Amino acid sequence: MATTAAPYGLRPINLIGGQQFAGSTRQLKIASGYAANIFYGDVVAIGTDGTIVKVTNVGTNADAFPAGTVGVFLGCSYTSPSLGYFLQAQYWPTGTVASNATAYVCDDPDALFQIQADDAVTQTMLGSNFGVNQTAGSTTTGDSKISLDVATRATTNTIALRLVDFVNGPFSTVGDAYTDCIVKFNFGIHTYYNGTGVGD
Repeated sequence: MATTAAPYGLRPINLIGGQQFAGSTRQLKIASGYAANIFYGDVVAIGTDGTIVKVTNVGTNADAFPAGTVGVFLGCSYTSPSLGYFLQAQYWPTGTVASNATAYVCDDPDALFQIQADDAVTQTMLGSNFGVNQTAGSTTTGDSKISLDVATRATTNTIALRLVDFVNGPFSTVGDAYTDCIVKFNFGIHTYYNGTGVGD
């Protein structure tokens, strides 16, 4: 039972229609010195300079995801300025100076993601739209701590995530205190399904 609040961000599990998620990612540049931690499972966007930035918005009407929202961060690689060698990392440490920094992003607009809610989610909420809580991730594990914000539930078409299913198993079921949910980017939120372009 999902009775403990232990958010882990967005985890890709498969695609709409039961298509398999094969682990494919797009490699997108991170600007050297980018001054924000980006954790595994955070939402990211393409900034106006063509590099990846962390989405810090909560994804509701008052604080919508930006037009360049491109998917979920699944790690990165760069030459460490302190260690002096190329490495692959679970998260991007804020302010890292590396000219070859690359983010691995699940950018498929049809991807489905598992996420823990901050409260109970019931069967009647299936098909609703939700925003997220932007809780800071862990620099120990490198994992995001974004969670689904149940209080933002609405039918409004500009809210970021659509609830499409629940995680049902030995450790999670519908209506648990911190329900594990399956969501996707709502239509018009992901930049590939959004007619508004980005860039300078």
